[in-house]
Amino acid sequence: MGIRSWSKEKYEHPPRANPTHENAEIQKIILQARDAAEGRATQSSLGKDSPLVVYFSSISGNTHKFVEKLQARNVRLPLRTKDETPVMHEPYVLCVPTYGKPEGAGNVPPQVVKFLNNEENRRQLRGVIGSGNTNFGSLFGIAADIVAKKCDVPLLFKFELMGTPSDVEKVNKGLEEFWTQNCLQR
Repeated sequence: MGIRSWSKEKYEHPPRANPTHENAEIQKIILQARDAAEGRATQSSLGKDSPLVVYFSSISGNTHKFVEKLQARNVRLPLRTKDETPVMHEPYVLCVPTYGKPEGAGNVPPQVVKFLNNEENRRQLRGVIGSGNTNFGSLFGIAADIVAKKCDVPLLFKFELMGTPSDVEKVNKGLEEFWTQNCLQR
């Protein structure tokens, strides 16, 4: 038997899909499997009559982690104020974290202010859920208080940081009741 030699022709790999896109798809599948295993609804499993939560979350992702656990469709506001903000054409509940200095300056994130400066977004707002840090004492979750008062909608719930499993359970139950009574068009 003779020794096999490699061809001197250049080997070309077959065309591949974009690896970034492939990684995103794989990550999506993994997250859906995890959500299913933990009993969470996925966006694709929720119908049009499911509650809709619009939210802002910073890089820390605390609000995002909470909203992902809800039995609700969701829309995340852009991280940067220079990015285009969505316009809502259906009722929604806003979930807003509190930021700023303890004395109260800048508590409502500018991304939320930009979003609510759109008249249609204010018109579709039905209620507010707030997050914050109890270290701020009486200013805990004050951004939600401010938005609820300025937009004349009810403050539905406040939770700390990422919320607890009990918070998620209470919000899911309360949000479903609130949505059925106030948001579904019959």
